[in-house]
Amino acid sequence: MTDFLPRDLQDQLASARRQAKRKAATRVVHVGDEAFPILDYSDTGFAVDAGDASHLRGLIDIYEGPNHLTRALIVASAQDGDLMRYEFKRNTRASGSAPIDFERDEPASKGLLPRD
Repeated sequence: MTDFLPRDLQDQLASARRQAKRKAATRVVHVGDEAFPILDYSDTGFAVDAGDASHLRGLIDIYEGPNHLTRALIVASAQDGDLMRYEFKRNTRASGSAPIDFERDEPASKGLLPRD
């Protein structure tokens, strides 16, 4: 058996690996109206397919399925083979409600029974 594979077969194998990673990706980066699957994610940044999104920058949103995880400010870091890596400049977790600008009172007890 030889260790040499024809170039077209190597390209097909690489394409199949990229497709498998894209199918397995659960997180997605949204930039405006476009969405790109995240192929690698860490606390300091993420990576997407360089062919899809080679020059992202600025404010982005990251979703996992329908759940909004974070809103981040990113900068391109480096190209690593078929992946383009981005680093977070700022990464803020998304919350389901707007922040409040006042102090809330202690919640009043509900459903007290009268003394008879």
